[in-house]
Amino acid sequence: MSAQDLFSISGKTALVTGGSRGIGKMIAEGFVEAGAKVYIASRKAEVVAEVAEELSAKGTCIGIPADLSTEAECRRLADEIASREDHLDILVNNAGATWGTPLADFDEAAFERVLALNVKGVFHLTRFLVPLLEAAGTQEEPARVINIGSVDGIGVPIMETYSYSASKAAVHQLTRHLAKRLAPRITVNAIAPGPFESKMMAATLAAFEEQIVASAPLKRIGRPDDMAGTAIFLSSRAGAYLTGTIIPVDGGIATTR
Repeated sequence: MSAQDLFSISGKTALVTGGSRGIGKMIAEGFVEAGAKVYIASRKAEVVAEVAEELSAKGTCIGIPADLSTEAECRRLADEIASREDHLDILVNNAGATWGTPLADFDEAAFERVLALNVKGVFHLTRFLVPLLEAAGTQEEPARVINIGSVDGIGVPIMETYSYSASKAAVHQLTRHLAKRLAPRITVNAIAPGPFESKMMAATLAAFEEQIVASAPLKRIGRPDDMAGTAIFLSSRAGAYLTGTIIPVDGGIATTR
């Protein structure tokens, strides 16, 4: 097998949630440029449509609005994909939310929204899409689920984002649990990003970018190709023998905290 074939995802069909911005858009754009047919989902219909049109200039990208913080919306999105496709090769569970508030003010709302989207949304959408993933996967070439966790689910973050860090640790464990259950026709792995330019990271980078860069062994924040490359690896033949793994893509931060 050539190196080109080893890392190819050309012709595969993928769904990337939260694909209209940040890490989700980095992955979706990488997939489109690599020849995959990509669906992106996000809450705001106008933004999803705009980004899908932008990425369609490079390949095939289709936008579907969805608020994945509810079980009903997860089911609706899965049904929408099923009405268009008879299989799904790749699911990227990226849609997420964060919340930063001092401990004394961290109330129920600060947990409910974050856990509903970051944990329950990942679980429900995956389970509703299992039939399409199983239709795509074989033991030799499984379908792929990639959950987006965080280095904040591995080590203690700088900011007071208690529900976010707890949710991402939960995503990592959920990844392992689903990996065991869905093998051998579906692999489930997680990417744990460190600092990347995104709306979610904007406040942290504004306050701590110099400190973060200085503490990172590789002395920089992540680039779009760093994220896209890892997702393509996990989705290609090169990543077919990995399941239940948590891969920090963080310039070495998680291993040196």
